[in-house]
Amino acid sequence: MSRIAKNPVVVPKGVTVALNNGELLVKGPLGEISRVINPAVAVSVDAAEVRFAQIEGRENTKALSGTMRALVANMVQGVTHGFERKLMLVGVGYKAQAQGDKLNLSLGFSHPVVHEMPAGIKVETPVQTEIRIKGIDKQLVGQVAAEIRAYRQPEPYKGKGVRYSDEVVVIKETKKK
Repeated sequence: MSRIAKNPVVVPKGVTVALNNGELLVKGPLGEISRVINPAVAVSVDAAEVRFAQIEGRENTKALSGTMRALVANMVQGVTHGFERKLMLVGVGYKAQAQGDKLNLSLGFSHPVVHEMPAGIKVETPVQTEIRIKGIDKQLVGQVAAEIRAYRQPEPYKGKGVRYSDEVVVIKETKKK
């Protein structure tokens, strides 16, 4: 059995976990999130913890039980604390401005880039060169951050572009004659 799946997910106070018809629903102070449970994994929900076990005779059940445990742990963390990704804009004239559920970006193109946020994602720009993406779904927060970064990835010669706040860009030396 997966070592990760052996550890139960502890459910903190204020969070409820319900299992019905193969779907796990987690409710907490920041919202609610649901996920369909893989049929190769047996899930048991108690008041204080959620346990995972593999179903014998199925393929990849070891890996799937550990994956489901990690996904449910992220769901519990998301409804209690939430997730956040920070992006930095590096370059002359690069700036961002949040307006409701839209993010307006000036990234050196001849036109402004407008990125619409999906439901459940909040965006802030405390400074024109910093973007904070917040939400309860870890996968969705990371996906939105990756989509915004894809508009102008950091280039290797000057380091200009959109980068994660903890990302290290290795600068190449220019060609010499």
